[in-house]
Amino acid sequence: MCVYLYSPFFINNKNKSPIKSNPTPHKPHFSSRLQIACTLISRMAKAAEQSPDSGNVYTLASVREDLVRQEDTIIYGLIERAKFPSNPHTYDEEYAQIQGFCGSLVEFVVKNTEAIQAKAGRYKNPEENAFFPENLPPSIVPSYSFKQFLHPGAASININKSIWKMYFQELLPLVATSGDDGNYAQTAANDLSLLQAISRRIHYGKFVAEVKFRDAPQDYEPLIRAKDKEGLMKLLTFTSVEETVRKRVEKKAAVFGQEVSLDNEDDDEENHKFDPSVASSLYKNWVIPFTKEVQVEYLLRRLD
Repeated sequence: MCVYLYSPFFINNKNKSPIKSNPTPHKPHFSSRLQIACTLISRMAKAAEQSPDSGNVYTLASVREDLVRQEDTIIYGLIERAKFPSNPHTYDEEYAQIQGFCGSLVEFVVKNTEAIQAKAGRYKNPEENAFFPENLPPSIVPSYSFKQFLHPGAASININKSIWKMYFQELLPLVATSGDDGNYAQTAANDLSLLQAISRRIHYGKFVAEVKFRDAPQDYEPLIRAKDKEGLMKLLTFTSVEETVRKRVEKKAAVFGQEVSLDNEDDDEENHKFDPSVASSLYKNWVIPFTKEVQVEYLLRRLD
């Protein structure tokens, strides 16, 4: 929608009437040019949406590139969460005592944030999976028409309960030091950002599985028909690739979390915002195994 500006610079100060000017045929009025520009932009946007080749195109190369970018998001999320101590009251239901709500502060933040984001259309994107999908409100804004790339069975795959349990019981003690600084709301907000980044990375396994299936259906179909989970897991496992990923995320964590100083020629390579090995452990123990679990569950539904 175009917005036209009524500027005081176009007003005659003596009689408060618009200043008249002699239009020239080769210089259209500002508002006319603005209207033309808005019309062109609108048409280009509609053409992009209607184009069969626009957006949502997944290939082995694009999927790998996206997975690498998501590493950055997760590592920065770890850095942000490490700024705060454990802050146990954030997770204590009895401490929260929120009127009309039964649960901890972090649950309150996650549920209400997801509800707002659902209204804004976040979960229309098949790459997004809510932690509390029950009774999410519908989107109230126009949403982008995402191309149907995944098998419809993908919608039933959501392992966020396992991710939630892993995060608070296993990962958080490795990231946050013991202590309480009272910043419970900020802590919960950082928890949510990191949880969503990890969840998005793991559930992206649906897209990885679909791309791999399309690339070599003859390898997957016999195992799918036989419901051979072990065979599918073996087919999806590349030990050398997994080792490369773990080394890369640990190196990224060391670089991104490095303390930078202008006083010394060499930055402090020993002092980091959090232990870089935690990033490697996160991928080794949870992200990679959970992703393959999602892939197997997706493939088992692929021929339905």
